[in-house]
Amino acid sequence: MFSQRLKEVMDQEGLKQVDLLRIASDQDMKLGKSQLSQYLSGKTMPRRDMLAFLASALGVTVEWLSGDAEIELAQPALVSLAHSNPQEAPMALRKFNKSSKLDHVSYDVRGPALDEAMRMEEEGIDILKLNIGNPAPFGFRTPDEVVQDMASQLRDTEGYSDSRGLFAARKAIMQYDQLKGIPNVQMNDIYTGNGVSDLINLVMQAMIDTGDEVLVPSPDYPLWTACVTLAGGKAVHYLCDEQAGWLPDIADMRSKVTSNTKAIVIINPNNPTGALYPREILEEIVELAREHQLILLSDEIYDRLVMDGEEHVSIASLAPDLFCITFNGLSKSHMIAGWRIGWISISGNKRLGKGLMEGIHMMSNMRLCSNVPAQSIVQTALGGYQSVKNYVVPTGRVCKQRDFVYERLCAMDGVSVVKPKAAFYIFPRLDPKKFNITDDEQFQLDLLQDQHVLIVPGKGFNWETPGYFRIVYLPRRAVLGEALDKLEDFLKYYRQ
Repeated sequence: MFSQRLKEVMDQEGLKQVDLLRIASDQDMKLGKSQLSQYLSGKTMPRRDMLAFLASALGVTVEWLSGDAEIELAQPALVSLAHSNPQEAPMALRKFNKSSKLDHVSYDVRGPALDEAMRMEEEGIDILKLNIGNPAPFGFRTPDEVVQDMASQLRDTEGYSDSRGLFAARKAIMQYDQLKGIPNVQMNDIYTGNGVSDLINLVMQAMIDTGDEVLVPSPDYPLWTACVTLAGGKAVHYLCDEQAGWLPDIADMRSKVTSNTKAIVIINPNNPTGALYPREILEEIVELAREHQLILLSDEIYDRLVMDGEEHVSIASLAPDLFCITFNGLSKSHMIAGWRIGWISISGNKRLGKGLMEGIHMMSNMRLCSNVPAQSIVQTALGGYQSVKNYVVPTGRVCKQRDFVYERLCAMDGVSVVKPKAAFYIFPRLDPKKFNITDDEQFQLDLLQDQHVLIVPGKGFNWETPGYFRIVYLPRRAVLGEALDKLEDFLKYYRQ
């Protein structure tokens, strides 16, 4: 509709492409010939600022030109599109909105600020992106053996697999679970997915009835809250205590349990804080789940990215009498986020979740199977030497970059931060008295527009106290240094 209206109004005004390009140049708008041709062919839609310019230059409203409003007959340029016979009454256009199920769903890791960053990049502005934990753009490479293994098996992975996944992949996962001490996991208790994200949604759809409550940490990885909500449940956020190194507040967790509570979500190691939960805390969570007969859902995607000589403990290993689902994958530990391979392992007292397991299997069958070429490398990736260990030793790149970012943040006036023990995220706090941050998203946008640095605000992780934000410390030290220099300069004058 946009391209059609753009052509029509240009014809009515007697304007050619060259005329619009000249007008854009006069108004210092960057509009190229190929860009305008794509608009006219319907291949692309302009961003908001360009759409506003085109509407102004052509004497029509933004709403009409974009096709977001009904035809306004008061504008002469619209008459030919409204109807061919001037005596006919215009027909109201049917509009299609997003589902109301999405009204309370958000995922600000990829939100409006990223759209603004992309618009700025189109204008030739270099953006320092510290917002997404995607290893590949920062020079982290997949181990050669893994790449070669997939290449050699591509011809053998052209068809669907079993809906749970390839035998070899699930066998390797089962053996990995045994090494982690997760009890009672059999081959049919393992389901592969297109990353953990895919499986979170699958399990929530299979598990939740309308009105069910799920305890989710705050701050959390926002997909958990989104998927609980989308499935018709209510995400009830229990606090993680900054003063205790971002560990779960067990008393707060206990106070949030009601008769509608069905499960507890644990993100360990945690995203966005980088906290690693000790055995003692996990045992308290198990005891709470045992007391109220709750399902344990544990997101452990970063369990191999643990630093400082610490050990990751899987909570399912402490709960053989409870129904547990553990989520894990290779995206982060093997630097293959784009290959999309994750899994769930169902363990413990499976008799308690027999019906839910049927639901998970039904959901798995409905999507046929996960990415088969990516499944083909699970055995190779989990077996043998784990190259990720090179990154998390004191001399490793991830560990050194964590230390660098932590030390720089600690040296900034008005900034405090807990040193992460795992993953590749850090979650600093801005002094409320000094900076008076009341709107996290405005802070994010102001930093982007002023200094061209993109971060994610605390609100994006369901953390309601303003003045927090997440930094991804995957970029190389030189890039991190530049970004932190810009942040430090920004904080010298920024106040809300």
